[in-house]
Amino acid sequence: MNKAYKICVVTGSRADYGLLRPVMEKISKSYELQLQIIATGSHLSTEFGSTFREIEDDGFVIDRKIEILSKSDSAIGVANSMSLCLMGMANAFEELRPNIVLVLGDRSEILATVQAAMLCRIPAAHMCGGDVASGTYDNIIRHCITKIASLHFVTHKDAHKRVIQLGEDPERVFCFGSTCIDNIKALSLLATEDLESELGIKFRGTIFVVTFHPLTMGDNRGDLELHHLLDVVEQKLKQDELTVIFTKANADNGGRAVNAILGEFVRDHQNTFLFDSLGAKRYLSLVKQASLVIGNSSSGIYEAPYLGTATVDIGERQALRKAPHSVFRCVGSKDSIAEAISNAISFNFKNVEMVYGSGNASEEIVKVLRTARQFKDLSVKKFVDIEF
Repeated sequence: MNKAYKICVVTGSRADYGLLRPVMEKISKSYELQLQIIATGSHLSTEFGSTFREIEDDGFVIDRKIEILSKSDSAIGVANSMSLCLMGMANAFEELRPNIVLVLGDRSEILATVQAAMLCRIPAAHMCGGDVASGTYDNIIRHCITKIASLHFVTHKDAHKRVIQLGEDPERVFCFGSTCIDNIKALSLLATEDLESELGIKFRGTIFVVTFHPLTMGDNRGDLELHHLLDVVEQKLKQDELTVIFTKANADNGGRAVNAILGEFVRDHQNTFLFDSLGAKRYLSLVKQASLVIGNSSSGIYEAPYLGTATVDIGERQALRKAPHSVFRCVGSKDSIAEAISNAISFNFKNVEMVYGSGNASEEIVKVLRTARQFKDLSVKKFVDIEF
């Protein structure tokens, strides 16, 4: 069969690409589908590691690269980036003419992407809708994307209910789990010596992997939480043999300020390291060998449990996201963070219930995409009322 049905995958960051990759691989191998790829956002920024190269290193061809990041991550800077994304995506869709635009998550550039797709009358398929969070505008963006998208691939039962509660057609909402598990099952993770060689460091004692993102809504920007976390880490460095590996914050409002604070901390403390981006294989290998994942990144909730590593989740950002018992949640005070670290580091993984599936999500998603042309008027949206 001619590969006439074109699926255009849009990725804006290292985080969404890691979850999209197993789906992209299966699309590229499908006789019924043709894969198109658009890279944008922090992928194209040297400041954030030029992670579009990871896409190319994985053997994919990027059809369009749309630069949108401004020099400012203020509210105005992010709004300007969204406007550039809206224009760039509309032009790219006009040229590529995909049948479906596939996106993931809750970032501002993804909202602009599906807006452009809607205006171009191209249906969108959305992965990871229906989740809830607090402290950031990601929550609002995620639900907005849901209301534009025509197909929904959610990661757990609660999310499935929420998407339907938002008025979406139940026949277009699919619960297959998270593709993060597909990644973990498919990758051959690095042994300790190989990982040390690739990172250029020597692990000493306990390993902490730390990722902290700014908050973008409310009065709390997360600054105090970050300083409290670093105070606790500093005390741990004095008490124990410890290796601390930080990964940079994403390109949200205030992300550059977080990265500057982390850079200063690493310069002043031995056995601490800061990376722009580790890539999926190195990051997952590191999490597997770490004693703890600490911060407020969703990776501590999605990937870390499946790799047998406990998580300390700080503050509001992921507070409402569904998580297994290996995730220890705490407020952003020094005492609370220190107590959570103490409890998590001795956690026994026996009988931990995993909540994001078994690792076949990408295969099931592609099955739906292969038959998506059978949906009548896929780009047409209707609101489905539910009875209370």
